[in-house]
Amino acid sequence: MFMVLLLLSLLAYGWVILRCLFAWKRLPIPAIPAGFIPATHITVIIPVRNEVAHIIALLQDLEKQNYPANFEVLVVDDHSDDGTDQLILNFIPDTRLRLRLIRLADHTTATGKKAAIKQGIAEASGELLAFTDGDCRVQPDWLQYFAYTFQSQQAVFISGPVCFHHTHTLLERMQLVEFASLIGVGGASIGLRQPNMCNGANLAYTRTVFEAVGGFAGNEGIASGDDEFLLHKVNQLYPERIAFLKHPGAIVYTKARKTVRSFIAQRVRWASKWRSYQSVPVKLVALSVFAVNLLLFLAIPAVLLKWVSPEVFLAAYAAKFLIDFLFLDLVLIFMRRHNYLIFMLPLQLVYIPYVLYTAISGLSGRYTWKGRTIRNHD
Repeated sequence: MFMVLLLLSLLAYGWVILRCLFAWKRLPIPAIPAGFIPATHITVIIPVRNEVAHIIALLQDLEKQNYPANFEVLVVDDHSDDGTDQLILNFIPDTRLRLRLIRLADHTTATGKKAAIKQGIAEASGELLAFTDGDCRVQPDWLQYFAYTFQSQQAVFISGPVCFHHTHTLLERMQLVEFASLIGVGGASIGLRQPNMCNGANLAYTRTVFEAVGGFAGNEGIASGDDEFLLHKVNQLYPERIAFLKHPGAIVYTKARKTVRSFIAQRVRWASKWRSYQSVPVKLVALSVFAVNLLLFLAIPAVLLKWVSPEVFLAAYAAKFLIDFLFLDLVLIFMRRHNYLIFMLPLQLVYIPYVLYTAISGLSGRYTWKGRTIRNHD
């Protein structure tokens, strides 16, 4: 019975990932025509909390945008206590950006990223809203690619790729590989018109669609998920108007976690929203990933108990490794990190217990993030 369950889980997982592989290959890479003139008014909204060490570098990137059309930048400060707000105020007189600081505390008693985003949207003047995080870096054509995708595809929700940079340690490089798989699956799922994941560090959508789906209504009690819950809601109304921006020039860069503890805390935060997913296809994908990792973990004692032969055990692990390798090979080539494929090997040693731990820990809906203890409620 155990062998049958293990085989079925591998088949389900292989079907999910190989579908993503072919969908990723089919995703178009946009080529902006030489005569393209963007006409979209964009508001860049950056929700921040305690980003004094990073926010200026991001604002300097936005100063370098190759975007001739109108755009503004709203930084929404979520009760920072490290001087982030004052740093931005000091930056405003010396920048050519249309930059404004919004202190969340001046407008509402609510806290958290969703509250910051909602306030930013309420005060935005742009037709298209672009989002990133305070610790990210963007490339010079970032807004240009968003505008082109918006205008050429009439997309109302655009997800972009995110990659780690400045990865010097083994932990950081393993994170890059693992994170690339999440970005790849998210992009491929959009290509399949069964979107499951996106990342709020590189996202754009229209004010109109945000209002049409009721914003964050229905998941306000879940601190994370400002990106994915919205994606699922938009998919219910406009499944053909969601796009993944597959272009190296549109990649947003951020830093990996420096310690195992902070990495696990981040992933538990992400996992805490899984139980609140409403989409059946999204739940099935999450279940297939959890099931194959659980059964491969249980296969270790199963070998010792002679429920499974060592040959079957090794074949199962090899099959999963091969499936992951084929998919990650494509995604890492796109991200110009193909040389990081070697870090799949150490990642495999810790991936299964890590997935099980974060998935189970995330079920509680309780975690600590940026100095706050969060408790999700439905």
